[in-house]
Amino acid sequence: MSISSEAELIGMQKASDAVAITLKEMRDYARPGITAKQLDDFGGAILKKLGANSAPALSYGFPGWTCISVNNEVAHGIPTAKKILQDGDLINVDVSAELKGYWSDNGGSFVLGDDIYNHKHLVNTSKNILYKAISSIRGGVRVADIGRLIETEAKKTGYTVIKNLTGHGIGRSLHEEPHEIANYPDRYNTTRFRKNSVVAIETFISTKSTIAETQADGWTLVGNKGGYVAQHEHTIMVTNAEPLIFTAANGIWN
Repeated sequence: MSISSEAELIGMQKASDAVAITLKEMRDYARPGITAKQLDDFGGAILKKLGANSAPALSYGFPGWTCISVNNEVAHGIPTAKKILQDGDLINVDVSAELKGYWSDNGGSFVLGDDIYNHKHLVNTSKNILYKAISSIRGGVRVADIGRLIETEAKKTGYTVIKNLTGHGIGRSLHEEPHEIANYPDRYNTTRFRKNSVVAIETFISTKSTIAETQADGWTLVGNKGGYVAQHEHTIMVTNAEPLIFTAANGIWN
């Protein structure tokens, strides 16, 4: 969507606060020994209290309030009771929701407890690249140039990117134009960011894989070459200066 009124700005901010607060609280609540379903139910209760509806459940019938991916799961992990969180796990929580007609999306990967498997470098790299990417977005900037920045920064640190998972436009629905804000420079994408448009920018920084493949459950994605992936995401409004980060309250850069 393109924001053209104070009411739209307020609506987007309220929806974004809901997902950002939920993500932060879920990250703080996560601890070894609980199940992904317990963590998801905790997040669902927050969304419900804030009057928000789970976007993946509302849009696609996803079996959970949020997506919780653990270790080699790249994205869209189902928050089941069989998935027990352990010390050192690489966990990704992706929270998107609708609130009074406005949609917002955010996510973040983190290491649970002690970093016994050395995932923090990957996590911090993803955070830093997202920061650099968002800081470089202005009205008129080519979407492909942000993809180039993300992939270049990933390669500098010995990582690659997942090429078939992308950021996207958002606002009045979960996925809007531009539909693909890729983590690499797609030479066929001539789209430019538009001032006042709302987009979800997300990194998918990978240790080995370049493609995410759907598993037998129809939801969970894993890398085509194995390894691990860290994802971080903010919903922003494009301006002619620094973007407005609607989901800043999630604290993923803290």
